[in-house]
Amino acid sequence: MVVLGLKIVALTAIFFLCFAFAALISGISNLPAADSSVDAPDVGQEEVETPSTGVAQTLSSMLLMSFLITLALTYVILRSRWTGWKLVAAVFVTMYGLMTIMQQIESLFFLPGDVPSATIHRFFVMGAIVSGLFSTLSCLILGKMGRGTKSDVAHPRLVMPWSEWLWKLGGIVVAYMILYFTFGYFLAWRNPVLQAYYGGYDPGSFFAHMAGLLGRTPFIIPFQAARALLWTLFALPLIRMCRGGSWELRFGGGCVFAVWSSQLLLPNPFMPEAVARIHLVETASSNFIFGWIVGWLLDRHHSSPRELFR
Repeated sequence: MVVLGLKIVALTAIFFLCFAFAALISGISNLPAADSSVDAPDVGQEEVETPSTGVAQTLSSMLLMSFLITLALTYVILRSRWTGWKLVAAVFVTMYGLMTIMQQIESLFFLPGDVPSATIHRFFVMGAIVSGLFSTLSCLILGKMGRGTKSDVAHPRLVMPWSEWLWKLGGIVVAYMILYFTFGYFLAWRNPVLQAYYGGYDPGSFFAHMAGLLGRTPFIIPFQAARALLWTLFALPLIRMCRGGSWELRFGGGCVFAVWSSQLLLPNPFMPEAVARIHLVETASSNFIFGWIVGWLLDRHHSSPRELFR
């Protein structure tokens, strides 16, 4: 346990350095901070932040984010049946997909004019650098680069007929929709800070909110359905390689889905801190539940939906 703890500390520092290096190389570190004037509209004047406190807060947020991501990935790597470059590739696909692609396609959909295309490209480059470096170094430090005896053993996970895939993917899409819209309304949109930032209001009920949302953005349903399938796609390597039982797969899936929300701890040029904190609570909680559901549905073969509850 002591050795493992030291490895986690080392990997936290490595992720921190990889993230800072990638931000520097991609140019993301040169972006200005967001205007925080909407952080607390009903509280009054806040204490003025000095440059030194701002830097300290950024560094502490980066360390916390690095630790959380390291902890989640360490768990799934150590519980993997795969080793070597096969494992590195699986971790890279999941990291890059969930950390970068899933975040940026939402920015492209909701903030098409606010985020320059050049900035989006920088985020994709930064994510590739972080994912490539950390997936390799983490597997190496955790001792998973050797040739394992169980890496190619046949495993029943994800082996199911197409008819079962169809109803399970349909259930995943429905679950994601329910979580996305309910958590988005009850944990986020009802907050006056978010309404002030986005220039909206609470119509008074969830169904009235949904009617207005669908009227303004009619393509949000197919867009979020596609995102639910992408979440699942990027999680497939981890599901396939997991050697733990059902509860481990569900817990690991929840953690891996939720942990990328920790990026909202960092200052960014598009979202004030108060808004980011609200979205952090919203997305981390809903994504954890969604990851748990994906692990539950894809853990093993079920001949019918009724078998899920046996």
